[in-house]
Amino acid sequence: MKKMITALLFATLCTHTIQANSPNDVTAATVNPAPEIKKGCYISGHVIEKKSEENIPFANIYIQETKQGTISNEAGHFEFKNMAPGKYTIRVSAMGYRTETKTVTVSKDYATVVHFEMTDESLKIEELVVSANRNEVSRREAPVVVNIAGPKLIETVNSTDLAKTLNYLPGLRVENNCQNCGFPQVRINGLEGPYSQILINSRPVVSALSGVYGLEQIPVSMIERVEVVRGGGSALFGANAVGGTINIITKDPVNNSFQVSSNFSNINGGAWEQYMGANASLVSKDNSYGIALYESYRNRNDYDHDGDGFSELGQLNMNTFGLRTYYRPTHTSRISLEYHTTNETRRGGNKFDLQPHEADITEQTKHIINSGGLSYDKFWDDYKHKLSIYTSLQHIDRDSYYGAQRDPNAYGKTDDLTWVTGATYTAGIDKFIFSPATFTGGLEYQENSLHDIMTGYNRDMKQNVRIASLFLQNEWDMKIFSLLIGARLDKHNLIENPIISPRVNLLFKPEENFQARLTYSTGFRAPQAYDEDLHVTAVGGEGVQITLADGLREERSNSFSGSIDWTKQLGHWQSNILLEGFYTGLNDVFVLEDIGENAEGFMLKGRRNGSGAKVYGVNIEAKMAHGKDVSVQMGATVQRSRYNSAEVWSEADGAPLTTKRMPRTPDFYGYLTLTASPLKNFEASLSGTYTGEMLVPHYAGYIAQDRMEETPDFFDVNLKLGYTFVMRDHIKFQLNTGVQNILNSFQEDLDKGEFRDSGYFYGPTSPRTIFVGLKIMN
Repeated sequence: MKKMITALLFATLCTHTIQANSPNDVTAATVNPAPEIKKGCYISGHVIEKKSEENIPFANIYIQETKQGTISNEAGHFEFKNMAPGKYTIRVSAMGYRTETKTVTVSKDYATVVHFEMTDESLKIEELVVSANRNEVSRREAPVVVNIAGPKLIETVNSTDLAKTLNYLPGLRVENNCQNCGFPQVRINGLEGPYSQILINSRPVVSALSGVYGLEQIPVSMIERVEVVRGGGSALFGANAVGGTINIITKDPVNNSFQVSSNFSNINGGAWEQYMGANASLVSKDNSYGIALYESYRNRNDYDHDGDGFSELGQLNMNTFGLRTYYRPTHTSRISLEYHTTNETRRGGNKFDLQPHEADITEQTKHIINSGGLSYDKFWDDYKHKLSIYTSLQHIDRDSYYGAQRDPNAYGKTDDLTWVTGATYTAGIDKFIFSPATFTGGLEYQENSLHDIMTGYNRDMKQNVRIASLFLQNEWDMKIFSLLIGARLDKHNLIENPIISPRVNLLFKPEENFQARLTYSTGFRAPQAYDEDLHVTAVGGEGVQITLADGLREERSNSFSGSIDWTKQLGHWQSNILLEGFYTGLNDVFVLEDIGENAEGFMLKGRRNGSGAKVYGVNIEAKMAHGKDVSVQMGATVQRSRYNSAEVWSEADGAPLTTKRMPRTPDFYGYLTLTASPLKNFEASLSGTYTGEMLVPHYAGYIAQDRMEETPDFFDVNLKLGYTFVMRDHIKFQLNTGVQNILNSFQEDLDKGEFRDSGYFYGPTSPRTIFVGLKIMN
């Protein structure tokens, strides 16, 4: 199947290589003269640099209302034909320049000519985001702070999947929670994974099961950008987004393009990893339809760091294929379709040449994931009104083995289906009560059906989650102030009464380069199984399960945040600093504790309600850039995550073991990226992350009895060097090489042997790794 998919993708890429520079009705990418000015429903434009008045070729031009796009030709010209009469907002962006936006009027009686003068800008403050309020808006104008991980960051840190990228955003930290299978989890503002919501194109189709390994199952070849909102800043994306929202925006066909990349890595001299990714985008001549395709392949050998014969990084083999396409029946409507599939096998433990039940420890999963979505967008009244109707679904078929001591009954089978459908209406109102406003309202229904069977653990769990939601919000724009008030009503089938979650955001913008924001939100987590509950950890040669306590109540939250975002020109340097304070109070907080063995003799942990908890702190992000030559970005988080009273997590010698500090949450962590281009086609990147001391539970097996360990701090540094060759027809060929985790900063007190606690795993997810890669693109 993989060969067929790969052949199909590369056939598309080859076809594109022949056709990419053919003239069409959208842009004349190979014609230097200005387009002939024609009358009627036609836009002609020119993009130049403001200071030198030189033409800017290959700038991205995008019409926000219709989502049409093109690029400027070698002379900086672009054109759109066959436009419907009306007002349009045109956005122009180019690498190293500030994004410019203009509103134009198209008429059948005359041609519309527009000129863009671009100024230097390297920090991308003007990027458009959708995660603030489901409407495209500049980051400067967004009512909440939205951080973006785009292609540049992904390339700088040499990421192959989503998990490796998220460490380089303020307030986020990715950790590996299992020594056997590599169970990754992202924490936002110190709150563990289930407190955050992962979206794909703004749809909540990432279920509890897919959240177990989902961060590694999303390859960068499918990602256009990742938008992160810390805290519950928007009522539109679900009240369970207590820690924050991670919105994965997949590649959308905007213009004809392609890219193929390959990466080979050696993990500390002990294992090899290979990654290959490709994507292509094809758009029709009149921009009425288009398709984007992506494919990736990843293969990793098992890696044993301490020489005990048991893996610290398991084997991984994954194939992903996907597409996103659209069709415009009219100038004011669009139908979009997306689909992606992942086939992944991972295994950790020992004796990889034997069947899982013949090894001392094996954690093995085989996932077949199919997901997709269909949406219809309709605009009217000069694009002031928009109706979106959508549906998305994801199905996961998982075969698993979580076993120890050659247990023949530890095989499992899981079937998981998630689907969501809804409609959103957005209206631009000239004046609502006291100022212009944007109203957004909608209905959403989502359902998840999970059936998890593990005969060896006597587990046959069926969980059906159904949530019906209504959300409303209104955003008033009062020039220097912006006020957003919204609320979400959720009826969860596992909670007796409906829950109303209000959200309030205030934006103060006295000048273009300064924004101050205040946010208040509430949220909840339902008493249901989450990602960690569907994973069985091996401890002391036995599998440990998580069960839900009888009478488990929903967990409630109240969150506050305030931020200052300031951009300043310092000579030839552009700088930006973001300072954000946050506080989240949790009532009836979920707590895990060791509850012994069940009737069959299996070790159990119970999820129960605790007294409550507080998470508070400060995020700091600073950026500086000197044109295209040098760019520096750093972020740090100082925080505290504490239970209101000491909570029992285990016992030793008949006495309870308690902690008031939330486990696996450091009080300080941060990141740094530095890119420099001393030569025209050469770029060097330095990046790194810091993880402070934290508490991690350590269960008996390899050690005599349970104890809470205080970990050391870690600082891992990465270096990447790349050179790009410009070939004919604007094809680019890049070679790169580098080292990740140069200092080989890795956990030293690992448990060993078949009686180890595989959950006692912390710090950087990989040791020193040398890589070499290549990329071909246009």
